[in-house]
Amino acid sequence: MRGIDNAKLYLVARAEVGRWKLADLVPDLAAAGVEVIQLREKDMEVGDLLRVTPPVLEACRSAGIPFILNDRPDVALALGADGVHVGQNDLPPKATRRVVGDKAILGLSTHRESEVTAAEGEPIDYFAVGPVYETPTKLGRPAAGIDLVRFAASRARLPWFAIGGIDASNLPEVLGAGATRIVVVRAITEADDPAAAAGRLRRLLDES
Repeated sequence: MRGIDNAKLYLVARAEVGRWKLADLVPDLAAAGVEVIQLREKDMEVGDLLRVTPPVLEACRSAGIPFILNDRPDVALALGADGVHVGQNDLPPKATRRVVGDKAILGLSTHRESEVTAAEGEPIDYFAVGPVYETPTKLGRPAAGIDLVRFAASRARLPWFAIGGIDASNLPEVLGAGATRIVVVRAITEADDPAAAAGRLRRLLDES
């Protein structure tokens, strides 16, 4: 299975993507260049999360790409997920690491310069920087802006991903600010052809 260190295109999605189930899309998304998939079901109760997660996990495993679960280290551990991603107001990284163990991939969201700086001292494998642009997936959170991408590019030693409202139209600006990896949601999940949309993003990343 590929790891996180060299990944460029990371998808965050719900278990159902438009008219499709995420698990059914994984093979084509992986073939198109998606290298990490995170299941994000913020409002789902644990019982339902335990039901919808295994098909996505197994599809990612078959495709040879890491499967990350959002927010829930306990569920990630119970199901054998490859990793978990936490936010600034979730279980702190040190405590999360104790739950999931040393081998699990652990990611952290950052939204300001001080959080980017602090992330370097946490027991994490990568962090996300954003939201670069305003996005309805982060209601109530103002855009961090392109300057935060420039800050991360100048300071970060850990692998990091730009996130938030990124699509094919604004990706060149994000890459120009120093990003080399991105996390996307709507640019793929709301596309008429998710795999084709992923392929376009991957080509832009590879050409930069």
